[in-house]
Amino acid sequence: MTAKIEVKNVSYIYSPNTPFQKEAISQVNCAFEAGVITGLIGHTGSGKSTLVQLLNGLLKPSTGEVLLDGVNIWAEPKKIKNVRFRVGLVFQYPEYQLFEETVFDDIAYAPKNMGLSAEEISERVHASARMVGLREELMQKSPFDLSGGQKRRVAIAGILAMEPEVLILDEPAAGLDPIGRKMIFETILQYQAQKKATVIIVSHSMEDMAEYAQQIVVMKGSHILMQDTPKAIFKKAELLTEAGLDVPQITRMMMRLQALGGGNRTDIFTVQAARDELLRLMGKEGGPVA
Repeated sequence: MTAKIEVKNVSYIYSPNTPFQKEAISQVNCAFEAGVITGLIGHTGSGKSTLVQLLNGLLKPSTGEVLLDGVNIWAEPKKIKNVRFRVGLVFQYPEYQLFEETVFDDIAYAPKNMGLSAEEISERVHASARMVGLREELMQKSPFDLSGGQKRRVAIAGILAMEPEVLILDEPAAGLDPIGRKMIFETILQYQAQKKATVIIVSHSMEDMAEYAQQIVVMKGSHILMQDTPKAIFKKAELLTEAGLDVPQITRMMMRLQALGGGNRTDIFTVQAARDELLRLMGKEGGPVA
């Protein structure tokens, strides 16, 4: 498949030439396929947040290139704002960045900066609000009067209203209850399906990665440790452990079951897959698994 956005030999140094100099990522090469949902995982300090800020031009590489559709995003520095419209970034806890007087105005902020007509701004605001499940009667309320989950949806709607070709979300479900998590991820899947967008999700949840990602990139110590399908990544439990990560809990359970003589497969990463495997064994053996 074709790479939508990629980094080539990219390094980034914070506070260069000072006593506080730190290389956050070092000589990183990584490609994110067009129209694919990719999970970006790694222990705290591995460079994930720095990488995603490099992808949308909030940070400029110390060395190397970031390519969007094969073009260096810093080829024309004065046009970097246009890159940020094409590569939308939702920060962790984005609700803390709300600032407008009404929900409508907050969602409309980026489309207004894109120079769109009032009619198109209104269409995009209402379409993105519907996508994240915000009711029409909330549009003229202050975003600060909403619940935490609603604020999160307003913030995400503000990025979706730009209709970015690449959507990056840093821990989009952090702090939400199971219903809120499900709603956020359903929104992401809906947007990706409608716009054929490239989606990158930063997460510490191996369960979310197993459920929603089609590709996974693992970072360790400012480098890319590996990139592959979830199935291939989660088979490498020892490498993940060395990187300060883990396999999904359901995988760990299936590994334990096999060790006890269950005779089951261990390449299981979701609850649904585990259910199917247990039903298969029960049918094969004519009874419940020991």
